[in-house]
Amino acid sequence: MSVPLRVLIADDELLARKRLTRLLAALPDTQVCGEASDTEGVLAAVRAGGVDVVLLDIHMPGLSGLDALALLPEGGHRVILCTAHAEHAVQAFEHGAVDYVLKPVEPARLQKALERARARAPVAPPSVSGPPKLSPAPARSLGRLPIPTRQGIVLVDPEAISHAALEDELVTVFTTQGDFLTDFTLNELVEKLPSEHFHRVHRRALLNLTHVARLEPLDTGGYLARTLRGHAVEVSRQSARELRRMLGLRRGVEEEG
Repeated sequence: MSVPLRVLIADDELLARKRLTRLLAALPDTQVCGEASDTEGVLAAVRAGGVDVVLLDIHMPGLSGLDALALLPEGGHRVILCTAHAEHAVQAFEHGAVDYVLKPVEPARLQKALERARARAPVAPPSVSGPPKLSPAPARSLGRLPIPTRQGIVLVDPEAISHAALEDELVTVFTTQGDFLTDFTLNELVEKLPSEHFHRVHRRALLNLTHVARLEPLDTGGYLARTLRGHAVEVSRQSARELRRMLGLRRGVEEEG
């Protein structure tokens, strides 16, 4: 039997907390370790310890759930955001949540989110009394990006990555070796990949400029970047300005073409 996940339920609505309590009681290896009705209670409970997962409602009195997520101390807890609106999903992942569930929460979807949270459990520090353990080297020192898949961990050369895109709930990394789903957030990929080639060109996309074959202007002021493999990656208006500066382009030149 696995060690139970200790779940803190954070929602300002009593009925919502009761529903989540019932759903969690029916799931294996899960236990409710507390409840909070506002963000202050969430912060206090997490700082006190004993919390593995926070089921955090986005709409809370005072600070929002996203605000609370930014204030939570670093540690072993993972956060699953609860929301009635799917458009909040992007914000959830960008703020470091491991997943999000839509209200009214469905049992199967909740279980999937908790499984993802369990898979993202932090590595325990080595025991003082035991022999020293080697810490995994960061991806940059290996020159490869490790991407866990069902068939094993694929070690991808950053130069082979054309782009990464947030699609639905997960990020897909597109490479010359194939395309891989990953639990990495776009923010995490930005930190792991060489900044001289990889640029966050949209809130949902990271682009390797060495794989871009063509930039097609859009009416919004942005671009549609066409990769060498034929993929289309949207570049926001703000990122398009930065690309023009990097490439030494003037806005009028591309409008005349």
